[in-house]
Amino acid sequence: MFMPPTRLRFTASLALLVLSHAGNFAAAQDRPVVLRVSTVLDGRGKILRNTVIVVESGKIASVGGAAPQGAITYDLSTLTVLPGWIDAHVHPTWHFDATGKLAGENEPKEQTVLAGAANSWKMLTAGFTTVQSLGSPLDKDLRDAIDRLGLPGPHILTSLDPIFGRGEATGTPDELRAVVQQHAKNGADVIKIFASGSIREGGKPTLSQDQLNAICSEAKKVGLRTVVHAYGPSVRMASLAGCTEVEHGLYATDDDLRFLAEHGTYFDPQAGLVLQNYLDNKPHYLGIGNYTEAAFDLMQKVLPEFQELFRHAIRTLGLKVIFGTDAVAGAHGRNAEEFVFRVQTCGQDPMAALVSANSLAAEALGIQDRAGSIAPGLDADIIALDGDPLKDITAVRRVVFVMRGGKAFVNQPPVQNK
Repeated sequence: MFMPPTRLRFTASLALLVLSHAGNFAAAQDRPVVLRVSTVLDGRGKILRNTVIVVESGKIASVGGAAPQGAITYDLSTLTVLPGWIDAHVHPTWHFDATGKLAGENEPKEQTVLAGAANSWKMLTAGFTTVQSLGSPLDKDLRDAIDRLGLPGPHILTSLDPIFGRGEATGTPDELRAVVQQHAKNGADVIKIFASGSIREGGKPTLSQDQLNAICSEAKKVGLRTVVHAYGPSVRMASLAGCTEVEHGLYATDDDLRFLAEHGTYFDPQAGLVLQNYLDNKPHYLGIGNYTEAAFDLMQKVLPEFQELFRHAIRTLGLKVIFGTDAVAGAHGRNAEEFVFRVQTCGQDPMAALVSANSLAAEALGIQDRAGSIAPGLDADIIALDGDPLKDITAVRRVVFVMRGGKAFVNQPPVQNK
C-alpha cells in the first residue's frame, strides 16, 4: 500500500494557521450553554424527547431539568441531536497535490501538514468529533495542535507509523516488542499492524502467529490497543493473538466472524466509501504505487464482496461491528457516506449504524468515559442533523450544528427544499 510522507515537526506556516484560529476557538465559554432539543439520539440506542442539555466547562453538565440563568442558548428543537460521530479509521494527511495526483514523499512537508489540517476541518464540520488515524507520523503534531493550540478539528488518536508485516524477515518477536515500546515512547495512542498485504496485491498474510502474538501482547503491557489490517487467515490470527480490532476482513469466513465475536474482538469492515472513493477518483491515483489498472479492476470486483461480508458481519451474534471509513484523499468530509452504504446497500438498521459510530466506537477506542454518548460528565461533543436519520439515513449528509468540547464550530440554519 502506498503510504503518506514521513514525520516532520510543525512549520511556521502551520503555527500561523493555528494562531489565526486561536482567538476564536481557544478559550472555553465562561457562561453555561443550553441546547434546547426535541429529539435526541443518545448514542446508546435510546431516544430522548423534549429536553435541555446543559454544557459547562466543555462537559455535559446535565440532560433534563431546568436551564441555568444567563446561559448561552441554542435552539435545536427542529433538528435531530446526537453525539459527535467517531470514525475509527482515517488518514488525514492523504490528499491530492497541485497537479491533482495523490501527494507523495517528495511534497514539501509543510504542505502535507497543512492539508491534514484542512482535512481535519472537513471531517469536523461533517460531524466527526473524534477520529482514529492509522498510519502517519505527522499525526502527532496535528493531534497536539488541535488539543493544545485550538486548531479546529476532531480529537485525533494516532498510531503514528504502522508496523508492516513482510514475512518472517520483518523481525523476531523480541525485535517487534521493541518496536511497540518505541511507538509508546513516541506518543502513539494505538498500534497499527499490517498483518496482510494490500487488497490490490491479493491481501496475503505477512505476519506469522508468533509475530502477531508478540506485537499485541507487548502493546497490552504498555497500555496500548492494537488495530490490525487483515484479510483471510490473518483475521482469525489477529483475534487469537488478543489484538483489539480487526480492519477490513475480506475473505473471512462465517466461522472467523464468530471467532471474533467469541473473543470480543472489534470488527471494522467497510461497506463502500473507501473503494467507491478510489473508483470515483481513479485519475488522481492511477500510476502511483500499486494503483494500477489491474488494481482498479480488482477494487471494482471486490466492492460487492466487501458489502456481502458486511451483511454477514451484522448478522453474526455478538460481533461488535464499529464504524470506520478508511478515509483517504477525496473522502475527507464525506465520511458519513459510509452510513448510507451500510443502511441502504447492506441493510443495517439505522440506529445500529449510528450507535456503531457513537458508544460502540467509543468503547472500541477506550474513550467511553469521555465520548460517544450524550450523558452527564462526558465531553460536550454534540451534533445536529436537519432530518431524522432513523427514517431517512441521508439526513447524515445534512449536519448543521457541530459542538466539540463545548465550543460550537458549526451553527447553520436548516437546509431548505431538501
